[in-house]
Amino acid sequence: MTPVERLRGTLARRGRFFWPLIALFIVFIVGWTSCSSYVRPGQWGVKQVTFGSGQGVHTEIYPPGVHFLTPGVERMHLFAADLQVLEMSDAQEPSAHIPNLRAVPALKIQTSEGYTVSVDVTVIYRVDDAYKVMTQIGPGRLYEDSVVIPRTEQQLRRTFGVLDAEDFYKGDTREKAAAEAQRLLSEELTPRGLAVTHVLVRQYRYDKRYQAAIESRKIQDQTVFKNQAEALAAQAEAEKNKIVAEGAASVDVEYARGKAEVEKLRSEADLYSRTKAAEGSLSVRLAKAQGTELENKALRGVGSENMVGLKMAEVLEGVDVIVVPSDGEGGTNPLDLNQLLRRFDVRGE
Repeated sequence: MTPVERLRGTLARRGRFFWPLIALFIVFIVGWTSCSSYVRPGQWGVKQVTFGSGQGVHTEIYPPGVHFLTPGVERMHLFAADLQVLEMSDAQEPSAHIPNLRAVPALKIQTSEGYTVSVDVTVIYRVDDAYKVMTQIGPGRLYEDSVVIPRTEQQLRRTFGVLDAEDFYKGDTREKAAAEAQRLLSEELTPRGLAVTHVLVRQYRYDKRYQAAIESRKIQDQTVFKNQAEALAAQAEAEKNKIVAEGAASVDVEYARGKAEVEKLRSEADLYSRTKAAEGSLSVRLAKAQGTELENKALRGVGSENMVGLKMAEVLEGVDVIVVPSDGEGGTNPLDLNQLLRRFDVRGE
């Protein structure tokens, strides 16, 4: 027997066991998928019975996991449990990795003035009650096209359509309109099992002509505001200069007043010093006068002749004294100088 024949015989013997195993595995997979349903994480499951005693949609919500079904009788409908995003924008198609995102064109809103504004809006919501969604809207993601998108457009046009074109520039007015749209949309979708969490206005665009007119008007308004601000700044600067000048004047007045007080104190001190000096000088002179008066009294009293003699003695101390008679035959007249000269033998040269 050739090698080829031996190989064919070996494969034929193994094939008798291999092919039945493959067929059994296929039957198992088909039976498993028909008898069970896998609810992935981030999903809700709602079971529907097509016929029999429990026919209809069951109220029980199935969490993530594997759930067994009766083949041909029961069916599991899956709904997203995570947040859903409806993005209304004319931008490029968003990235595919963003889960539960539905992108539609931007919303065109006609304002109360008749201008068209293109608004980019993001609506965030979730399936709050899968049973209500299944029974009132339908299976799968039918709720997006039949309820969420049309009702969102309607409520946004209702709330933003009453605004003027310039109101879109006002952040608080724009946010109030978005909050009102969210409130109306929640009132309409909550009974159907959908909960709206956010309505976000991300961007808005006017047509080019109106955009240019708005920008020009805004520039004029900003110029007016700038001039008003400059006028207020100038007024504040004038007030500041006035306060500074008043403060400087007060400082000068207080400085002059202090200087006057110092001069006054100095003059009072000088007057006091002069007064005390004069009083002292007067006291000294009075004392000297009293002393002189006492001396005069003493000289006029008893013993005054002795005191005069003593004084004359002090004057004549060291002088030779000659006593000559002033009367009689040998008397000398002190007024006759020639006689005095002859007596003392004094000759003129």
